[in-house]
Amino acid sequence: MKQIIECVPNFSEGRNREVIDKIVSAMAAVEMDGERVKVLDVDPGQATNRTVVTFVGTPAVVLEAALAGARTAKELIDMREHHGAHPRSGALDVCPLIPVANISLEECATLARALAKRMWEEEGIPCYCYEAAAFTPERKNLAVCREGEYEALPEKMNDEKRRPDFGPAIFDENVAKVGASNVGARNFLIAVNFNLNTTSTRRAMAVAFDVREKGRKARENNSLTGKVLKDEQGNEIWIPGTLKGTKAIGWFIDEYGIAQVSMNITDIEATPLHIAFEEVSRAAAARGMRVTGAEIVGLVPKSVLIDAGKFYLARQQRSLGIEEKEIIKIAVKSMGLDELKPFDPKEKVIEYMMVDEAEQAAKEHLIRMTCKDFANETASESAAPGGGSISAYMGALGAALATMVANLSAHKRGWDERWEEFSKVAEEGQVVMNELLHLVDEDTAAFNKIMDVFAMPKTTPEEKAARAEAMEAATLYATQVPLRTMKAATRAFPVIMAMAQKGNPASASDAGVGALAARAAVRGADMNVRINAAGLKNREVAEALIAEAAELVKHAEEQEMAILEIVNANINK
Repeated sequence: MKQIIECVPNFSEGRNREVIDKIVSAMAAVEMDGERVKVLDVDPGQATNRTVVTFVGTPAVVLEAALAGARTAKELIDMREHHGAHPRSGALDVCPLIPVANISLEECATLARALAKRMWEEEGIPCYCYEAAAFTPERKNLAVCREGEYEALPEKMNDEKRRPDFGPAIFDENVAKVGASNVGARNFLIAVNFNLNTTSTRRAMAVAFDVREKGRKARENNSLTGKVLKDEQGNEIWIPGTLKGTKAIGWFIDEYGIAQVSMNITDIEATPLHIAFEEVSRAAAARGMRVTGAEIVGLVPKSVLIDAGKFYLARQQRSLGIEEKEIIKIAVKSMGLDELKPFDPKEKVIEYMMVDEAEQAAKEHLIRMTCKDFANETASESAAPGGGSISAYMGALGAALATMVANLSAHKRGWDERWEEFSKVAEEGQVVMNELLHLVDEDTAAFNKIMDVFAMPKTTPEEKAARAEAMEAATLYATQVPLRTMKAATRAFPVIMAMAQKGNPASASDAGVGALAARAAVRGADMNVRINAAGLKNREVAEALIAEAAELVKHAEEQEMAILEIVNANINK
């Protein structure tokens, strides 16, 4: 699965739009293997004289884009002339990398260190590494790395303990112009406001103090106005809050006429969004208030809403094996994310914002059709979609039927204690179904690759050789795709078998039809493996693919017979 990271570089320029645009354009123009980053937000500040840019992409292209931004900022920003309200030490002041999908914080930390090293070696930009990328514990704190800001760099460069992780030991003309950058890795930060059924800022603040990690100052008699207690060393004593990795305050919002607990969740692993919602709700209730909903500020990773949706589904003892958009809908409704304004996942979820709708629609040409349109498209004089796509779709329907039986069984009256057992089966069925749906269009795309080769020139010996090489590669791919369909459809059988054995007896026939569909998918895809393998010049590879397909056919037929025996026995009871 594709790895996605977010990068939020802060540049020391918030007033000159021409400079800002050139920096952003330099990052957006970077392309690697046909991929670019997607710029989600550009937020310049006049008073701070600082611009925060947010972009996302795969790790390799994000690093190159960040490097391009650093290079352009170095050329266009002179730190000797910079003044603003926000702390800063470099033209590219801070550059955190944030894991979004299928990548860990530790991996992002490694990438951040590599980026800092390249910024120094290739661009001459001194760099401190902070938070998860820090080389020493004290430098995990950005404030330590940026201590004294730009003006303190001459002194820090001469101090072995305070100089950058990557950079010179002297404050020369280059450093004077570019300053020092701070490159780090941190978890995704969620900014969220919890709506309260009160107008009291003081009461909202009390709830914030109850839950935020820092907590509140200890006072005499546990009162809000009592004398602050101190330890033997004279330091104020603090009572920690209940939520790790959170910062919060209470405020009143004129626009909505309500008070809110405004929270930054800086560690979403320690405190997931739904856990924060539940704890703020508990703390509010203890003080006679109620959380009526929540407002997410900015963007969130998809996993945040998926985890929340599954949490609330599990509370209801409902199956988690439903489609993604329904899980997200449960999350939105459970936490009231749409109370103050409509909540559109396409505008709030990072992964959805990265999708190019036109490109995605082209890739999912077939599975976005109605059943009628799909049938008509298949019946047309076009050679695609053909048997390979139909085989994948039959497999998807087989997995879908098993998933349906699992979901019905999880919801069956009298079987409440078994909901989790069936939910796990339904989740697996969803995974198999989604993979097979993807293969519906993938099979047609593989056929189109072969058609593209026929359009290649073949006049010169070089052109003929290139055409032959391309045809072999396209034919191999067209053979491998239906083999993937066979493997995916084969994974549907354990799901179908489980539902034939343990599922709702009233749905026995559905499990039986699922087995028929899965077996048909394997047999149909096998025909496509064999007919495409016949065109391969490399006969050793071709025979290996055909042999692997034959084993899958044998297994599928055995599974089908075993499932139908159980199904027929249930029907004939």
